[in-house]
Amino acid sequence: MTADRQLYKLPRYCAMQIANHWHQSHRTHPIHPQSRPTIEREPCPWHIFRRQALIGSVLCWAGFLAMAWLVADGKTAPFDRAGLMLGRDAQLNPWGPAFLSEAARDITALGGTSLRLLAAMMAAFVLLRLQRRLAALFVGVAMAGGLLINTGLKLMFARPRPDFLPHLTEAGGSSFPSGHSFGAATIMLALALVCCGFARHATARRLLIGGALLLSASVAWTRVWLGVHYPSDVIAGWLGGVGWTLLLVTLLPFATLPGTARGAG
Repeated sequence: MTADRQLYKLPRYCAMQIANHWHQSHRTHPIHPQSRPTIEREPCPWHIFRRQALIGSVLCWAGFLAMAWLVADGKTAPFDRAGLMLGRDAQLNPWGPAFLSEAARDITALGGTSLRLLAAMMAAFVLLRLQRRLAALFVGVAMAGGLLINTGLKLMFARPRPDFLPHLTEAGGSSFPSGHSFGAATIMLALALVCCGFARHATARRLLIGGALLLSASVAWTRVWLGVHYPSDVIAGWLGGVGWTLLLVTLLPFATLPGTARGAG
């Protein structure tokens, strides 16, 4: 009877011994927080949805056409004059210290043709060296196509530039649409989309695209600040540039995955 009772208590005794041993070992040798295994988040794959890009392009071009119709019909005159006069003194000069106008000229230079061509050529060269041939072609087509489209639109509308206030920078050619706004939106968004192929996480990609849109919009705003464009010119130009780049994404299949595979663009 005694032997049976001891045999019955044996599993319980073994369990207690194992529990005590585990408790003692972890109390005398605690696990350091830095030694604990961590689970890293996998980078999200980069993919531009062509349907959403097409919808965005259609909306941008619809806004461009609406602005073009309003300009051709003379309905933007009060809006344009109010936008140009905003923030100006009695001598029609912008308010604030002189360095603001100098900063505006520096920002507006980012949308100049020479700087855009240089940026596109450098980006294409780097992409070719990285064996991203299709991404390099995407940048080149975006730059060249945007320049041709904007030039054709300027010749079509032949709108004179504002002449009732001083121009704070040199500007030539027709006013509608703004070439700086169109070109800055095109090349900055195209470069941001290509750079997203090298970013590991979605947050970085959002910052790249958002930064490109914000910087190109700043270029557009400086054209009004410097008195060389009407507000309707820069709005139409910016919408056209974004719409052209998004349209190119839908037309060129390689642009949907610019950096996911070596040599795939």
